[in-house]
Amino acid sequence: MNIRSLTRGDGVVIGAAVLLFIASFLDTFGGDEGDIPNAWDNLGLVMSLYIAGIAGAALIVMARVLPQPPKVAGLDLGQFGVALTIFAAWTSFWTIIDPFGAFDDVLSGLGGREPEAGAGLILGLIAALLLAAAAVATPLVPALKGALIPAPRPAAPQPYGAQPPAGYGYPGAQQAGFGGPPQSGQPGQSFGGQQPGQPAAPPVADFSPFWFAVPVPRPLFPEDGSQTPIAELAPGTWYLAVEQRGAALVAQTQDGRRGVLQDTSGIQRG
Repeated sequence: MNIRSLTRGDGVVIGAAVLLFIASFLDTFGGDEGDIPNAWDNLGLVMSLYIAGIAGAALIVMARVLPQPPKVAGLDLGQFGVALTIFAAWTSFWTIIDPFGAFDDVLSGLGGREPEAGAGLILGLIAALLLAAAAVATPLVPALKGALIPAPRPAAPQPYGAQPPAGYGYPGAQQAGFGGPPQSGQPGQSFGGQQPGQPAAPPVADFSPFWFAVPVPRPLFPEDGSQTPIAELAPGTWYLAVEQRGAALVAQTQDGRRGVLQDTSGIQRG
């Protein structure tokens, strides 16, 4: 589980789910009469609006932090979560239009006057709409795809090949399964800051491996030139650049897979 893979959009989803939970305890109707019910007094309302939205948010977050999220009814966990948030927003919209719905017994107790929507429904509608909007927009809006928790910079990253104090995932950490340090006598060279779109070039002979993190999720392509991604690099995780090919980098993932990162713009070097 990697919480650093959470995006800003996931942060909005989490915040909206908290608001939805709070709204479930507020009055469903307005007015000064006593014993005004909240969502928990109506099982259908609380399950179809509040619990559905909160469950959708939880599934979206789980899909982001789990390395291999399971599927629900053939859908990815995140897709199922997005569907739940849209269902919750749909329910909230129609409930606030007709807030009385299943509360006929309450209406008779209020002398036949239909009450206004209370704070629980109003805040619930706002939270549900915000939740569904963030769930749908996160994969589409670059600002929402940024890392929620930025990758930390170590004070003094150790050179490649040194024995580190901890595991894979940050600059200076031991890279299990990789072939070893560069040959002696080769001068170190930092990544040259070349821009994407330049023609491919042969590997740089005096390149020194380094750690880096990506600002947004980016695909990793096979070294044979195929355009079918083999992995996706996630923000908040450090990866090892093992080779430079013009504007591109050959990177190695935590599970030992190697591929070409074609878009190196804005990477954070450790």
